[in-house]
Amino acid sequence: MLYYFLDQIERLYHPPGFGVVRFITFRAAAAAVTALIIAFWLGPKIIRKLRERQIGEAAKLEAPKTHLTKAGTPTMGGLIVLAAIVIPTVLWGNIGNMYVVLILFVTLTLGAVGFLDDFLKVVKKKPKGLIGRYKIVGQVFAGLVVGGVIYFFPHLVDPDLWKVHSSTTVPFFKNTEFDFGRLYIPVVIFVIVATSNAVNLTDGLDGLAIGLVGIVGLTLGVISYFSGNALLSDYLTIPFLRGNGELTVFCAAMVGAALGFLWFNAYPAQVFMGDTGSLALGGAIGTLCVLIKKELLLPTLGGVFLAETVSVIIQRAYFKYTKKKYGEGRRVFRMAPLHHHFEMLGWPEPKIVARFYIIAILMMILSLATFKVR
Repeated sequence: MLYYFLDQIERLYHPPGFGVVRFITFRAAAAAVTALIIAFWLGPKIIRKLRERQIGEAAKLEAPKTHLTKAGTPTMGGLIVLAAIVIPTVLWGNIGNMYVVLILFVTLTLGAVGFLDDFLKVVKKKPKGLIGRYKIVGQVFAGLVVGGVIYFFPHLVDPDLWKVHSSTTVPFFKNTEFDFGRLYIPVVIFVIVATSNAVNLTDGLDGLAIGLVGIVGLTLGVISYFSGNALLSDYLTIPFLRGNGELTVFCAAMVGAALGFLWFNAYPAQVFMGDTGSLALGGAIGTLCVLIKKELLLPTLGGVFLAETVSVIIQRAYFKYTKKKYGEGRRVFRMAPLHHHFEMLGWPEPKIVARFYIIAILMMILSLATFKVR
């Protein structure tokens, strides 16, 4: 909205310097700074309100014993993150752009699902919160809308998108695309559901999930800028997606929001983002990969999230298998998700988080390298 206002002033009166609002790079930088300011300003206020209302994290018996000291820490801090993402995107982004509409829709929808889950847990004192299948319904609905719009109404997103609406690029292979065909909508649903739950599983240590989201968001911002630039996309031999560059503004806001929230969420955390933030951020990452046609890059880009999810799947499957075969369940990891395994090995929490950051940065470099190493 601020973008439209400033652009209109520039068109009517031509004041010096106002033309800069037309550049995505400027608006992305402005969105990141705005997000950071909102998080810093809103954070203490929301944390104070959460404390006053005694909306705190319950003790998790399935977590390492060291986590018992975290009981009572304010949760639902995802409200800070959502505000710091949505407001700058609306202010500095082109909200008439369907890419922006879709990513905001998913973020707010899954944020609402996560908020309901947190509300039931910490306010209504229901230990399990929102029943799992209802969470899945919300995630599937978000994926269905995104996949349906792109598959059945590609012209609403991009007039040129009809050529590649159900395809995706293949990492490490030049001029190679894979067409999902009629499976496109189920694939989109799977990607959004999987990433939403993956970030949710990763959100178990102070600063871990939000820091990883910031790293992944930065990478996706660079990729979306490339995809929406005709010259750069041609140079990198990737599909040019008209209007896709506007997602750079959203990604920049995500990075700014992540940095701002990390200020309060770093060890020892003053607030947790809860499902309000983790489900929304995970869904946003999955949706971004869909919108920039990089679904197959997600295992590389989100390598840490993938490892966390796979560790849970392996742990549960092996436990059930051994219990059925030997009458006693056995475990591959000392505890799942993976970050808890390292805690049980005696690694300090900040060290685990820092090392996971390092791995995520390496995966970011590898993901960007796929554009030239082909």
